[in-house]
Amino acid sequence: MAEKSPNPLLSTHKAADSGLRILLHPLVLLTISDYITRHTLRRHQGPVVGALLGQQNGREISLEHAFECEVVQETGGDMILHDSWFKDRLQQFKDVHKSPALDLVGWFTTAPNSGPQPHHIPIHRQIIHNHNESAVFLTFHPYAVLEGAMHGNKKLPLSIYESLYEHDGTTSQAGGDGDKTMRVDGEEGPLNLRFRELPYSVETGEAEMISVDFVARGLGNATAVDATTKKSAKGQASQAPVGNGKGKEPETKKEVNRVDDSSVLSVEDEELIASLTTRSNAVKMLHSRIQILRSYLSSLPPSYLTSPPPEEPPSETHLNHARLRSIQALINRLPLLVPADRAAFEREALAEKNDVSLVALLGSLSRSVKDTRELGRKFGIVDQARLSAKKSAPGDEFFAVMNEGAQRKGGPVEDGFGMG
Repeated sequence: MAEKSPNPLLSTHKAADSGLRILLHPLVLLTISDYITRHTLRRHQGPVVGALLGQQNGREISLEHAFECEVVQETGGDMILHDSWFKDRLQQFKDVHKSPALDLVGWFTTAPNSGPQPHHIPIHRQIIHNHNESAVFLTFHPYAVLEGAMHGNKKLPLSIYESLYEHDGTTSQAGGDGDKTMRVDGEEGPLNLRFRELPYSVETGEAEMISVDFVARGLGNATAVDATTKKSAKGQASQAPVGNGKGKEPETKKEVNRVDDSSVLSVEDEELIASLTTRSNAVKMLHSRIQILRSYLSSLPPSYLTSPPPEEPPSETHLNHARLRSIQALINRLPLLVPADRAAFEREALAEKNDVSLVALLGSLSRSVKDTRELGRKFGIVDQARLSAKKSAPGDEFFAVMNEGAQRKGGPVEDGFGMG
């Protein structure tokens, strides 16, 4: 007889009996995390509910895309999907994702670590009755994220379930498609909706690998913004005196724009911050591992840390000799990180530093020579323009030549107006 599950909505059948294979794509995880983050920070009311799009080939279901959904409250108090809104949005996604054709394969929401809750059943019934009778149910566990951050658990904080109908008694028949019910002869009682957890694997395409890598690089310069700070800044801006003139307001706008432009990071700055963040995390991890080794060695009796053997072995002491040999091998490899001839190493490092500095100096000199040549070329163009501007007009040049000829003959020459 199978043991009773702590969650009454969970089936007692094993996941191996299903044969379903779930392929989870990272884009679904990014969409869910983004939706939950916006829903939490903006303090939206209502549950977090979304749809999952993908493909189903036999007993293999791929979860490739996701989008958030709008929910409404029934007269009985249950939350369900807005039917007309959901149909329109689903058709829009189907029109966009035609090659390959994607369809509704499930839905997601948040749930505790124990699994689905009774208020999840109305939405699941609506989906399996109106859209897909074999829809899967993905639950995201927010508390598992906090527990994983505290205890170093790297497992994804989510679970995927399939629905089936079974009796509350001992014998049951699972409807693999979620809505098809079967009843055994001689058995009475209604069939109840249950959930069975499914194993899943993460599958990534080339385009998703690029996007996930871009998101991971962008996390290096992600900063948290305090809502109170933003509100206080808005309050100060609203309380600032505004004159009757029209010249102060544009200056304020220009100042705000100037601050916003200065806070934008370039691509090089983002890459540098991401690289420094990675190195900082590596150093922190190394420090934590060293502290673990120190605490383990400190927990051993002092007699085991000295070279002479202990006179009397302590009682109830369990030593892991394989772990101690690994620590000893690590300590023996530490001298390899320190050069044998430190003076020769320092000379070689200084020589390499000088070579790098010399190359940088030569590059600077080359740029200076190029700038000087460009300055000389521009100066020649300006000087030539200045000389050409000093040249007189064509009529003045003619009278100057005539005056010069008259002076050679000994008399003045009249100008064009008959004056000498």
